[in-house]
Amino acid sequence: MAGDGVEIEVKFYVRQLSKLEERLKSRGARQVQPRTHELNLRFDTPEGDLTAQRRVLRLRRDQKAWLTYKGPSQPGLTVGVRQEIEFEVSSFEDAKKFLKALGYQIYMLYEKYRQVYAVDDVLVMLDELPFGHFAEIEGADAKTIEKAADLLGLDWEARCAVSYLELFNRLKARRGLTAHHLCFDEFRGTQFTPEDLGVSRAD
Repeated sequence: MAGDGVEIEVKFYVRQLSKLEERLKSRGARQVQPRTHELNLRFDTPEGDLTAQRRVLRLRRDQKAWLTYKGPSQPGLTVGVRQEIEFEVSSFEDAKKFLKALGYQIYMLYEKYRQVYAVDDVLVMLDELPFGHFAEIEGADAKTIEKAADLLGLDWEARCAVSYLELFNRLKARRGLTAHHLCFDEFRGTQFTPEDLGVSRAD
């Protein structure tokens, strides 16, 4: 997260996370988080108000538990920029009960594995999702992120500034899928292409 509660980031579809990790280590990157399983719950009103307004209310469990609000992405930019408020909660289950008591319901569940590295004033997240592998770079501004992407050998023109949920929606539309949740067990053994996601390879 950048200063003042603003998230500035961009994603890249990559074929081999291991090679990107080698490049990170060769640049002296520091591992901030080892490979960790994430369980993410997206909450919404019964009417889907948050989704319609392109806002996010998310409860995440990784090594800890986190509650996150994200505002709509700012349009017309080369990277994703949106308000983000995130804080740790002491109990994942209690936070889930709290949100349900307020009238929110689980809109979708999605999983991923994530490693995090810090290098050259940015954070680089190496993400494994059921539909492919991505590198997510988060920094103070677009220029800093673009410089880091170039140093890591990622094609800037192949960047993607949309959420994993939007990529999942693209995939469902193109492949005619009916799955509502993005889980490894649901898609085990299924192969997807970048074209299915509407993205290009960056490596």
